[in-house]
Amino acid sequence: MQKEAFSLRSLVFIMVQMISKKHKAVADGLFYAELNEFLRRELAAEGYSGCEVKRSPMKTDIVIRATKTREVLGTNNRRLRELTSLIQKRYGFKDGAVELFCDRVMERGLSASAQAESLRFKLEMGLPVRRAAYSVMRSAMEAGAKGVEIVVSGKLRAARAKSQKYRDGYILRTGQPGIDYVDTCTTALHMRQGVLGIQVKICLPTSRFDKNAIQPDLVTVLEPKEE
Repeated sequence: MQKEAFSLRSLVFIMVQMISKKHKAVADGLFYAELNEFLRRELAAEGYSGCEVKRSPMKTDIVIRATKTREVLGTNNRRLRELTSLIQKRYGFKDGAVELFCDRVMERGLSASAQAESLRFKLEMGLPVRRAAYSVMRSAMEAGAKGVEIVVSGKLRAARAKSQKYRDGYILRTGQPGIDYVDTCTTALHMRQGVLGIQVKICLPTSRFDKNAIQPDLVTVLEPKEE
């Protein structure tokens, strides 16, 4: 009888732990999604390209990745302190429990998230879709990308929704090289006529995980040796 009661208590304890882990995962996902949306709206003109949340028992560090770090920091880090105060009040952090950092995206042209946000910002400003897409493709190819693919879908001009695809170079699609060499980002844009979906794919010159890796389909023809 005691063994049965002990096993029942341990089962309830395990179930409570599993439920709390699920709730924590959902809460962390909601926090990241809301934080990312807030920073994307606030820092669209500064080349915002994502954030990273690092949690520790004492405090939470948020790393903001952007192309224009000087504008994100502001004069004497004033803007960064304002963003920290807003996040602290919104989520109920104690003083010093949350800290923001800014990390610069070194190769903006090879970052799919930075290019997707740039395209989104240009479309918000009223630039035509074709002109904005070609501008993003040109900046990516000039940065050394092997290929770029941009897909914009939704109600672009007429009342009927459609997709427009712009491509330059070549894109690896299948197998492990399609994961290692292609940087992908998807975002959405709320326009007056509806929601536009934006997808940017950039084929990088080197692998994202190993810079010295050799691309499988890359064939190098050597010059014949002199006899």
